[in-house]
Amino acid sequence: MGHVSREKNPGASVLAGLYIILDPSVCTDRPLVDALKLSATAGAKIVQYRNKTASMKVAYEEALPLRKVAQELGVLFIVNDRCDLALAVDADGVHLGQGDVPLHLARKIMGADKLIGISTHSREQVMAATAGEPNYLGFGPIFTPGSKLDHDPVVGLQGLRTIRPLTALPIFAIGGMTVDRTEDVIRAGADGVAVISAILKAPDISQAVIDFVSRISAATSPGS
Repeated sequence: MGHVSREKNPGASVLAGLYIILDPSVCTDRPLVDALKLSATAGAKIVQYRNKTASMKVAYEEALPLRKVAQELGVLFIVNDRCDLALAVDADGVHLGQGDVPLHLARKIMGADKLIGISTHSREQVMAATAGEPNYLGFGPIFTPGSKLDHDPVVGLQGLRTIRPLTALPIFAIGGMTVDRTEDVIRAGADGVAVISAILKAPDISQAVIDFVSRISAATSPGS
């Protein structure tokens, strides 16, 4: 399902698999750029920069070197929430929450060639977001998140199965993602998994990325 819609999306060919969210409040024992380099070298293809508390100046200074490294290593670079920051560092796109600028305005700001993702947490939000034609959806939290205390209600694997038929867009499942849960999440309908703590807090980031990529591959292989 959804082949036509996905072919329209810029970057759609890589809107699947492992999606790593780089958040300095979670990654406290090493520089974000190091985490990015390790992740990309191990096989990650999509990263998002997220800093909910920084000023624009600080966020720009933090995001710009990340963007440059991502570009050098062939990784899609998405900025959380802030269209202005995404444009300032020439990111590949922006990821919007339910409380951010409306999708149609974000598209005007970002332009037709940039990726736009939207976080969704319910059937109604999935349907509304899909109607606005973003490039992909985030959906969750599937499990209890390891990086957020003020999260939306947990939707579970059944919640993911329920919304999968409602959209042809790529879906990244988020919330409490671990290696051991990955195959179940992909088989429940997700195109990929968005991971924060299980990567950024891993003793060995490279191995953690390899493990996630391996489990995603196993779940999407024929006969799995």
